[in-house]
Amino acid sequence: MAGSDYLRYLERAARENEKAVAVGEIGLDYHYDFSPRAVQKAVFEEQMALAEALDLPVIIHSREASADTLEIVRRHRCRGVVHCFSGSAETAREYLKLGYHIGFTGSVTFKNAKKPVEAAAQVPLKRLLVETDCPYMAPVPLRGKRCDSRMIPHTAARLAEIKGVEVEEILRVTNENARRLFAIPE
Repeated sequence: MAGSDYLRYLERAARENEKAVAVGEIGLDYHYDFSPRAVQKAVFEEQMALAEALDLPVIIHSREASADTLEIVRRHRCRGVVHCFSGSAETAREYLKLGYHIGFTGSVTFKNAKKPVEAAAQVPLKRLLVETDCPYMAPVPLRGKRCDSRMIPHTAARLAEIKGVEVEEILRVTNENARRLFAIPE
């Protein structure tokens, strides 16, 4: 699909499929630089504008691109989640001010996971999500295995420890948060 034709395709797919609940995963990834940064930013801007037009939440990917991602997010009136959050507590607070949810993966269970743990401590329960980032990010004690949703209780247990609540509370609240954000009925 050439040029901006992909946007028409995405828009049509989102409008015609009642199961479409979000635009994403979209964002910036500067880790490998498979695509020039200017191109990534332009495409991200287009996709954020599409989400605004469709009134759908976004699922944002940001890897080693916190400042640029936040700059683009601030220009759009979208709601959504910053998935597989790996930024600082300060960055998490900025997303929270913009109304975003923050998603955490098994990375919060890693031995050297200082930043995700500090960020998770800052996120109110009503804005917290738990995710897998399948097939990667398997939580301790399952590191090295293909991550899937069966592993969520391990991540939830660590988040419960960080937040000082029972794991059942984390599972209940994050389920409610996801249903509300993505307008998924019970």
